[in-house]
Amino acid sequence: MKTLLTLALLIAVTPAVASAQLLNGGDGGEIGAFSLYILGFIQEVLIPFILSIGFLVFVWGMFQYFIRGGANDEAKESGKSLIMYAVAGFVVILAFWGIVNIFANGIGLSDQNDEITPPNVIPVAG
Repeated sequence: MKTLLTLALLIAVTPAVASAQLLNGGDGGEIGAFSLYILGFIQEVLIPFILSIGFLVFVWGMFQYFIRGGANDEAKESGKSLIMYAVAGFVVILAFWGIVNIFANGIGLSDQNDEITPPNVIPVAG
């Protein structure tokens, strides 16, 4: 319990130390650059990849439930459980993505522009 309390205290103090360094005009040095790299990798590669795998599991569960399990109750149950696991996985991954974004924005590691720019649609002359 004492170790858990010490770890929680260190996690709570770390953003204040990092922010103090950034407020003085620093960029966080090598640790800041490494943190930006890791957070960028998680946000741009890892989480979308895991979400795509979850979507494929969801589609496979739908296939098993509706197509393969037409008259087979065992296949329907298997598909139903896959669908439930995929939905639960979506919730967990999206919550993790939110926590990463809160962490990145909370300690000032987010270097992304907060504006969302829609894609340009160029009409084709016909």
